[in-house]
Amino acid sequence: MRTIELPSRAAGHAAPITHVAFRNDGKRLATSSYDGTVIVWDTTEPSRPIRLAQLRHRRLVNSSVWNPAVPELLASASADKTVAVWRIPEDGPTSVVSVLARHTDDINSVAWMPDGERLICVSEDGRATMWNALTGAFLGEVGSHTAHCMMVSVSAQGLVATVGEDGMVSVTDPGSEREPVTRHYESSIEGCSWSHDGQVLAIARDDGRVDLLSPELAQLAGFEVANSAARSVEWSDDDTRLVVGAYDGGLHFFDRTGTRLNQAADPRIWPRSVSTARGLVAAGSFWSRPHILSFADAGELSAPTEATHGPNALARIGDELLVGCDSGAVVAIELGSHEPAVRVLDLAEGPVLSLAVRGRTIYAGTYTGQVVSCTSGPEGGERTVSEPLGAPVPSLCVDGDVLIAGTYNGEFVALDPDTLAVIDRREAHGGSVKSLVPLADGGFLSAATDRTIAVGGFQDRSTLWEHGNLVNAVTELAGQVVASASRDHTVKVGRLVDGEAAQVQTLLGPDESVKCVAVLGTPDAPVVLAGSYDFGLYAWEVDWADSPGTLASGRVLDEFRQGLSCMLPLSADRVAVAGWDGRIAVVSHGKNGEVQVERSVQLHEVLAVTA
Repeated sequence: MRTIELPSRAAGHAAPITHVAFRNDGKRLATSSYDGTVIVWDTTEPSRPIRLAQLRHRRLVNSSVWNPAVPELLASASADKTVAVWRIPEDGPTSVVSVLARHTDDINSVAWMPDGERLICVSEDGRATMWNALTGAFLGEVGSHTAHCMMVSVSAQGLVATVGEDGMVSVTDPGSEREPVTRHYESSIEGCSWSHDGQVLAIARDDGRVDLLSPELAQLAGFEVANSAARSVEWSDDDTRLVVGAYDGGLHFFDRTGTRLNQAADPRIWPRSVSTARGLVAAGSFWSRPHILSFADAGELSAPTEATHGPNALARIGDELLVGCDSGAVVAIELGSHEPAVRVLDLAEGPVLSLAVRGRTIYAGTYTGQVVSCTSGPEGGERTVSEPLGAPVPSLCVDGDVLIAGTYNGEFVALDPDTLAVIDRREAHGGSVKSLVPLADGGFLSAATDRTIAVGGFQDRSTLWEHGNLVNAVTELAGQVVASASRDHTVKVGRLVDGEAAQVQTLLGPDESVKCVAVLGTPDAPVVLAGSYDFGLYAWEVDWADSPGTLASGRVLDEFRQGLSCMLPLSADRVAVAGWDGRIAVVSHGKNGEVQVERSVQLHEVLAVTA
């Protein structure tokens, strides 16, 4: 397993912050990141957090939690399939106490039992396991889900609550022989938190609601937070109020009856995680440092000042390659010259998740759930901003005279490409629409977290095939070949004949989720490229007559220093590839059939030229 290698930053993290965790006294804050590190901050003065230590994993870090009995112990959970327990004294060096390394999949969340010795870990394999964190001994399984287990919370009485993408909430008492209590929802549940007295469990639902449940999982109250997914929830010190992070980009403050008290909106906030202590609220960030707010009035006490520029989307306009970044900037790179000319278009204040082009107009789909357009030129044109669409916009495409936005809520939203006014909208998939690709003869392909690939127009669509897990991307070649990339570690490729799939093959190679895909060559002899979270750029030469041969045909074409994020076909023989390490590569397919990396640039280096 390769280790993430991103340029270090004195100001904080080099990639977005996935999780925040206050120590109970509010004087220490641990932040986890896509850059593979945990940073511990001194928050004695919350308006001026001071960086104390940086802890490293091999892959992104999903979660960390302070020990309730021994304040200098911190556990961190990573996509490298390990949990590490660290000793972080007030004075002196940080040390590793133990490493729990026998997990079968990414660890999403961890929580200490009240004794400060046992640790509950939940992972992408759906399992919840218990460990002696000080010795590293495995103590047993305390629950399981049929899909990814996303979060765990332990009550003051030692009840273990887990939630998952299968919509199940489970409460287990590891100290008794009592059977687990479960409750099922139609929507994914990704956040949960016990009140400090252990009498109420708050859950954050993917349909934008929060439910308050008893330890027996009877519903005590429920209220709507946002039109988009509620992702995280935490209680105030006295259990009278809650703060909820939602994928509308905001932090929402309620009392326990569901009365809204305050709201904080900042495009830099990543509300995937919130933490509370001593009247403070910390939230994740797409930038290099966490957000710290006052619980009483939602006022900002500390905010990041340095952006991260991880690439999320690619498009092309003329000779320029457009790169949509976490910072909200769209970087235009002229790749034709030896020393590429670079310009930066500040299209959004929060992350740009998707890009599309129509003529000289650039469209950007944002995390805050809006579409922004700008006419390309030396200085960039005047921006037009759509109304809020109610959820992040991870995909865009132009279909004839209509701009189609795919949302996190599974909707297609048809927009007027000139005014960005909403023309129509419909629920199209049972999960986030991750990728849209137009077809030359009209219509478009779509890929979603409901595991399906579909084709057709805005209203009339048919499913081409289904993966074993969510689908991250779809692509096409000459309207005759379709390929898709999935979290099930596979790529599927097939012919498109009269709107239906034929000769579908499954391509194996990556050991982790496949994030992006493209096809080179000709429909009769295509070469499929795919990029994975395992840092590998893979290539398969497809032989339509030899389906069994695909099981052994994949090869690693190149390796990046972080997972690959997106691809864009530039022509039938050239593809642009971007990684979260900021590397932008162009891959070419020569007349001799050889596929190779033609050239590469580093995003942070070209941005330094413009600074």
